Amino acid sequence: MKSKKSDYAIQPLSFTNVTIGDKFWKRRIDTAIDVAIPYDFEKCEETGRIDNFAKAGGLMDGPHQGIFYNDSDVFKVVQGAAYALHSAPNPKLEAYLDDLIDKFAAAQEEDGYLYTARTIDPKNAPEHCGPERWSNLGVNHELYNVGHMYEAAVAYYESTGKRKFLDVALKNADLIDSVFGVDKLRDVPGHQEIEIGLAALYRATGEDRYLRLAKFFLDERGRANGRDVYGPNCQDHLPVTEQREAVGHAVRAGYMYAGMTDIAALTGDGQYAAAVKALWENVVGKKLALTGGIGARHDGEAFGDNYELPNLTAYNETCAAQANILWNQRLFQLTGEAKYIDILERALYNGFLSGIGMDGRSFFYVNPLACDGKYPFNLGTSMTRQPWYQTSCCPTNVVRLLPSLPSYIYARRDRDIFVNLYAAGSGRFRVKDTDVRIQQLTDYPWDGDIVLQVSVSKPITFNLKLRVPGYARHQPLPSDLYRFAKTSFDDAYLSMDGMIIPYLLEDGYISLEREWRSESQILLRLPLLPRRIIAHNAVDDLRGKVALERGPILYALEAADNEADVLDLSLPDASAIKAEHKADLLGGITTLSGDALDALGNTVEFSAIPYYAWGHRGEGQMTVWLNRS
Repeated sequence: MKSKKSDYAIQPLSFTNVTIGDKFWKRRIDTAIDVAIPYDFEKCEETGRIDNFAKAGGLMDGPHQGIFYNDSDVFKVVQGAAYALHSAPNPKLEAYLDDLIDKFAAAQEEDGYLYTARTIDPKNAPEHCGPERWSNLGVNHELYNVGHMYEAAVAYYESTGKRKFLDVALKNADLIDSVFGVDKLRDVPGHQEIEIGLAALYRATGEDRYLRLAKFFLDERGRANGRDVYGPNCQDHLPVTEQREAVGHAVRAGYMYAGMTDIAALTGDGQYAAAVKALWENVVGKKLALTGGIGARHDGEAFGDNYELPNLTAYNETCAAQANILWNQRLFQLTGEAKYIDILERALYNGFLSGIGMDGRSFFYVNPLACDGKYPFNLGTSMTRQPWYQTSCCPTNVVRLLPSLPSYIYARRDRDIFVNLYAAGSGRFRVKDTDVRIQQLTDYPWDGDIVLQVSVSKPITFNLKLRVPGYARHQPLPSDLYRFAKTSFDDAYLSMDGMIIPYLLEDGYISLEREWRSESQILLRLPLLPRRIIAHNAVDDLRGKVALERGPILYALEAADNEADVLDLSLPDASAIKAEHKADLLGGITTLSGDALDALGNTVEFSAIPYYAWGHRGEGQMTVWLNRS
């Protein structure tokens, strides 16, 4: 292997150096590790996804089962399981994964090819696979599947030090590198993902060929070099460096934008950096749901036009929210700007977290902002969370993010230490030859007081950068797409060792650059007040409506808590909103309540719960946006 040559200047603190001990995220992470990951593997076994590898490897007989992209689901769960092992040893899980990896190796053909839908019975492969290798890349997910394999293989190698899975991935990547290139086959995957995976292989091995191949697949998009382009739904309508509007399938786009950001960071390509920043401006300024979700349309699971942000009919796939998180994390690492973490936090607490039930065994594929009990938003199945889907990309995606969540809290650049997310627990750094420990004491997101205890083994100078979220800077988003109905609020408060500290914000951070000695205690107080949000007037579906937030949490009114028809309620501007924490409701939440007007103009009391918690108590109406009066 070659030595690693380039990487992001800002690196997240590995979750091996981070602990989470709060009441909010620890429960969800533990549920993901203890329940959701085993459950997803169980479902992969029941549906033949795992048997497909055994069949392709000659370990058992039978036809291919399920959809041609089902290999990817198994790889995603393995990636989540690898992160779980990174956090805590689990010999039983590790043995299970080693057995799976044996099946992956058996399924791999001699030259490195791995795609069970073709290998099991090449002459009778499913129709969408194409008659031969690489013959139907616009549809068949042939390259998409292995992109997820690369990410999983790197995660398992980094967690255990075992090379077998990584060697399978490298053998496959070497095959693909021998087939594709400017002097070879010039084509691209219809569904992006391999670009992220190849960048992961490059970062793990330092092998330049993998980074060049990732850039090749991106550079070829929108260019008819001996092929038919696949069009806007695959973001294959323009060269990627010329794209300025987010279009097409939202998950494909989110993965592509993340891959483009990798290229911008790892190669220093300014055109790529300019393109991803412009695309982000378009999304955040014109195409982002208040949940942080992306992809407004059911048709094509796609972005809509500028300001097309429906309420009842919104799609906002869970996978797309995850892709948005991955992209914004990379943009932060590229720039060091807090606005990207603001979007990440919004998507994390709302559009992503709504996708997995508190039991770890039920899921939303689609995340609308209203439910009338009739519109079949959830793929025509039900208005309640589902135990699985025929296409189960969302249940398998959530389990690879939650176990890795600790790595999103802190980051490092030389002598800059970033605190991006707030959760009780600690992070351990090594600055030169000095041990630095940051412990957070907080009940965020329900309470805005965050105590940070900074301990150093000996005096050391560094810059501690504390993110002040957008809602504490008087804006819900870093754009004019949404705004607070009232703009006069308290600012964040900061003290150190009992002394009030005046501060200036730079790129959304308070910077505390000093020589740190022994132990210091910082209090950051974020103003967690109920706030009314209104949308840009160009958003037709939301004109004359208002939504409620408190801190990073978006709220929804659900039938289970309200006697009146929630879709007909109006919220007067003068109505006072009260926050109350209820430890025994939905895992412990803070509710909002106040007076609203029903369809007849009568005053009725309403109660709102966090959007992520809706859908746990049977079918019924729900809405995020209320009529404003």
